[in-house]
Amino acid sequence: MIIDVHGHYTTAPAALGAWRDLQIGGLKDPSRAPKASELKISDDELRESIETNQLRLMKQRGSDLTIFSPRASFMAHHIGDFQTSSTWAAICNELCYRVSQLFPDHFVPAAMLPQSPGADPATCIPELVKCVQQYGNVGINLNPDPSGGHWTSPPLTDRHWYPVYEKMVELDIPAMIHVSTSCNACFHTTGAHYLNADTTAFMQCLTGDLFKDFPTLKFLIPHGGGAVPYHWGRFRGLAQELKKPLLDEHLLNNIFFDTCVYHQPGIDLLTDVIPVKNILFASEMIGAVRGIDPETGHYYDDTKRYVAATASLNDEERHAIYEGNARRVFPRLDAQLKAKGL
Repeated sequence: MIIDVHGHYTTAPAALGAWRDLQIGGLKDPSRAPKASELKISDDELRESIETNQLRLMKQRGSDLTIFSPRASFMAHHIGDFQTSSTWAAICNELCYRVSQLFPDHFVPAAMLPQSPGADPATCIPELVKCVQQYGNVGINLNPDPSGGHWTSPPLTDRHWYPVYEKMVELDIPAMIHVSTSCNACFHTTGAHYLNADTTAFMQCLTGDLFKDFPTLKFLIPHGGGAVPYHWGRFRGLAQELKKPLLDEHLLNNIFFDTCVYHQPGIDLLTDVIPVKNILFASEMIGAVRGIDPETGHYYDDTKRYVAATASLNDEERHAIYEGNARRVFPRLDAQLKAKGL
């Protein structure tokens, strides 16, 4: 089974974006603020948005199942307050749940959280619990920078985040560490802010001792880990200078990386540097990089091709990347698949 652990609903019907525009307009003029009940998206609209986009490409590329969460750049936690984010997260999470019900063999939901700058992360727990217990979500997306590129929140190792971690451990779910839109002109959202955050999250964990407090906590750092594989020697050396244990012991029982790296040399590097047990297949298809690579004639985000062509991997290692590691890192996904006899 080919399990893509990083999919976003980037093709949601236009009504979703239109409703969000009204919600944002209502922050200045409350008379314009829409009710959640005013958003009407039919099952047929959802089917069309998926069948002509993600599902079509999954069939073409040979992937079977996608862990599907709301569009990352749409999370935009910096907009409004907690109530704004709470309403928006509930809407987006419900849509991903409905997709998973319409296409149960191909999509499993993961949740965005109703984060807001300055808000206690504990305020996110009701939505998290609802999504896991009622919608069957197998993971969450955790934004380490709800301010949108200004980094006003404490590091991920700070006790500020512990209420979310405690609930994650209780429910046995991992978090993908994924920022949203940058409202800082210095940082392009997908070309800089995302990759900066991946690198930053890893370094925050390196400098702290979070996993001593939460030995079973699991983080998935997307986009191949940002700069982490390329600068693995730097991180090993910094850990040594900081008197931390070797990275295998210090971080690699808890931190994992995906294959959202959009050229063959990048995947070759990732698989050469990072242990196979820490790599999960993902594409983030119809995401940040949607075009066709003129050097190969294939879509940049057709990452299955790169994993298949990586000469250093054997069949057993490819199986781990494509399926085995995802079932281990996402225990609730594994349980759902076993319940179906898979």
